[in-house]
Amino acid sequence: MTDTTAGKLKELREKLEAAKEPGGQRAVEKRAAKGIGSPRDRLNMLFDPGTFVEIGQLAKMPGAAESGYGDGVVTGHGMVNGRPVAAFSHDQTVFGGTVGEMFGRKVAAIMEWAAKIGCPMVGINDSAGARIQDAVTSLAWYAEMGRRSDLLSGMAPQVSVILGKCAGGAVYSPANTDILVGVKDQSYMFVTGPDVLKQVTGEDVSPEDLGGSYNQAAWGNIHHLADDEKAAFDWVREYLEYMPSTCYERAPIINPGLEPEVTESDLSLNTFLPDSDNAGYDMRDIIVKVFDDGAFHEVAELFAPNIVTGFARIDGMSVGVVANQPSVLSGVLDTDSSEKAARFVRICNAYNIPLIFLVDTPGILPGLEEERKGTIRRSGRFLYAYVEADVPKITVVLRKAYGGAYAVMGSKQLGADLNFAWPTAKIAVMGAESAAAVLTRKQTENATPEDAAKIRKDFIDFYNTAMATPYLAAERGYIDAVIEPANTRLELRRALAQLKDKQVLRTPRKHFLMPI
Repeated sequence: MTDTTAGKLKELREKLEAAKEPGGQRAVEKRAAKGIGSPRDRLNMLFDPGTFVEIGQLAKMPGAAESGYGDGVVTGHGMVNGRPVAAFSHDQTVFGGTVGEMFGRKVAAIMEWAAKIGCPMVGINDSAGARIQDAVTSLAWYAEMGRRSDLLSGMAPQVSVILGKCAGGAVYSPANTDILVGVKDQSYMFVTGPDVLKQVTGEDVSPEDLGGSYNQAAWGNIHHLADDEKAAFDWVREYLEYMPSTCYERAPIINPGLEPEVTESDLSLNTFLPDSDNAGYDMRDIIVKVFDDGAFHEVAELFAPNIVTGFARIDGMSVGVVANQPSVLSGVLDTDSSEKAARFVRICNAYNIPLIFLVDTPGILPGLEEERKGTIRRSGRFLYAYVEADVPKITVVLRKAYGGAYAVMGSKQLGADLNFAWPTAKIAVMGAESAAAVLTRKQTENATPEDAAKIRKDFIDFYNTAMATPYLAAERGYIDAVIEPANTRLELRRALAQLKDKQVLRTPRKHFLMPI
């Protein structure tokens, strides 16, 4: 200690310098060997250059070594695309990034700060979980951090970036945030790591099989898998541009008024769909034509790929897109795709982002395996989430819309505000072939094979011409307009302009009961 101002400034600078790398040179070498950045390097990839402000840099546990600043986590705030964002970043070189008391206090404090000013929260996770040597103190602070998530849930966007091997509480906490992002061959998530699992249960499994990044993305626990850390933070920055800072605001409007007339790209939609009902195509090829700039920010692309979810823009306004994917399982709705869509719909509704449904589905997947999964309850969450959503809801039926899948994929009866259909749309209880099998059974029972085939063909032709068409639905008012595919982009623009100030008043209650 010194009594001179110069001496005190020197002491401060020494402490701040020590706090930058509490793990010392060994930590620097360890990260260099792995090819990963420090906690502050990662934060700098997230924030606009020069905007990050650290909080709690000199915090440390009583009795910790002079260099033991930070307690394994860096917290602070800055700007992302010019808007305030709070964040924390684990330091895996300090006690394995595990949670101690000061670690917990710092993270809880930055979460409270984000809730107080109203801004998104980004957690950069690289942690082994609870700090064993801190016993119940570590568990208590995990619970404290978990309690703070209630301040932000549905109020401000929460994103978790999973880096390194994360276990226990280090995955439970991120699971309660809106979106999880990982890095290929680098991100791992376990309830219990493979070493402990082998000791406790005798089960010998590799980290990759137990919780590798690809598996966790395919299981729906990671919503985007990036090639490297920079790509992960670029994805998060872009995601936040589609989101408002809080549920009380609107998402930023970007480049409105572009291409106010039908374009060549629009006209190509008139010849896009194959003539055969059973021919597949990539729904993304349509998505990039009907939304602004050909931009689409997909979410959960590796989980339940028979449905596509993500963000786009209409006339500069952020929208959520839910679309069947005919190139995967013909776009059928199953348990996983229903849960994926339900989660996405609830995120959009929480942050006042309108929903656009693009429909081409042959129905809901039946079978023993689906029933064993509890599909009645779990798929019911999709229907529940759609009914609960009070944002503008617009549906476009492109081709097939059969059975219960027609109802849940944004039908007018379920609460859609505007429903359009292309002339190629087929809206019916089931497809023509299935209907023929049921309804011509008696006529074909005693017929020769040739006669039976003709009876079925005649029925299928009649069914496709007179029943499975958009015009019957339009006549009954179930479809608001049958439109040329080329007009889709501009029709969506006009529809959203009319619906953007939509409000729904509900009878107050404590909370709704989703079939969990």
